[in-house]
Amino acid sequence: QGPKRINSTEMGNTSKIRLPRKLFQSMSSQKVHVVVTVLDVTQLVLFKETKQTRHVLDNTVVGITVGDTKITGLQDPVQLTFTHGQLLHSMDPQCVFWDPGKGQEGGWNTSGCVTELGDKGTICSCDHLTFFTLLLSPTLDRSTAQALKVIANVGCGLAVAFSIFSMVFYIFLRCTYKKFKSEETIQINLALHMHLISSLFLLNLTFLFNNWISSRSQLGLCKGLGGFTHYCLLCCFTWMALEGCHLYLLFVKVLGTYIRHYLLKLCIIGWGLPALVVTVTGSIGSYGEHNIQNMDHQPILSLCWIKPEHITVHYITNCGYFGLIFLFNTVIFGVVAWKNYHLQSTRAAKENSKSWKVGLVAVGLFCLLGATWALAFLTYGNASVPMLYLFTILNSLQGLFIFIWVVVLYYPKKEEIAGSSSNTSRNDKNTTVSQD
Repeated sequence: QGPKRINSTEMGNTSKIRLPRKLFQSMSSQKVHVVVTVLDVTQLVLFKETKQTRHVLDNTVVGITVGDTKITGLQDPVQLTFTHGQLLHSMDPQCVFWDPGKGQEGGWNTSGCVTELGDKGTICSCDHLTFFTLLLSPTLDRSTAQALKVIANVGCGLAVAFSIFSMVFYIFLRCTYKKFKSEETIQINLALHMHLISSLFLLNLTFLFNNWISSRSQLGLCKGLGGFTHYCLLCCFTWMALEGCHLYLLFVKVLGTYIRHYLLKLCIIGWGLPALVVTVTGSIGSYGEHNIQNMDHQPILSLCWIKPEHITVHYITNCGYFGLIFLFNTVIFGVVAWKNYHLQSTRAAKENSKSWKVGLVAVGLFCLLGATWALAFLTYGNASVPMLYLFTILNSLQGLFIFIWVVVLYYPKKEEIAGSSSNTSRNDKNTTVSQD
């Protein structure tokens, strides 16, 4: 005997259950009852966890029994399809069953169940029969969001400070040492780094203002700040791509790389392309207040950003755009590392190079090319919270990493400092003689 067919005209859940054929083949000589029980957990004392941090989908638990035998270890699993609308991005669905032996009063268990998230619902495949449900676990609660916000604010403050230090260091080099005035390659390298640092400076500074303005609920100002935050982020991504292109020209295609007005053209792309994208997305009203909500639809964090109803804009202009840039830069980094390895294998390189400096250059390039931003693709699912912490810490300190890298890489050697000071003293003597 099976469950009665539900009238298709009735409003309600369209979830379904598939029982494996082998289950009934083993009972072909018996008459058994197949019972499907649908329970509302709000009306029961059972199925309640001590810590109410996870939520049962639609407050519904489905129990399945076939006869009076406890059925476990199914090779062909039973499948329950829980249909639902689009879940909140801060929710992680898990297929679970009620385990009476878990803890003192029982609890939800995932053993033997596999979760498969589909377009219109979630499929739970389990190797036994009992009471099942789809449990929604918040990947970002209020306390976690506030902790991440504090870490981001402190890190962004440090990034702003060290971005300024990097700019001052750049001016110091240009004004003090002849090498940074005369050698065009070094000038272009440093200028590229400064444009990337400038975009990071604007992004971190804008994020700090974002926290303050979003709490004041000024709609027009929030729209403008959301658009400008998006612009700064796209500028960072674009300058990371341009760093990769420059590395390719510098290390791979060494000959015939002269490009007229090279730096000017890079500036047009680095600062102009993001402005074009933001103008187009802003024309369709994509910017405004963005609230991250919990299961009770209460906001736990508010920012001036791309509005939730225009989330496709975020996926295309941010995730898709950065994904292509990261793929390109990873290939470039691999090629440059391979060529550098072969360069280090030569006798002259072994005599003149230092392994720690080569390693530092590699780490700096890895950071410059946006490797830490790739952690954003890992901030989903069960590992979301640890990855969110790692992503927040590393990216908010990116300005500090780049400052250290630039100082160690470009600070003049002792002989250069001595040569510069001797030239200065010689010029002073010539000035004194001419005056006499």
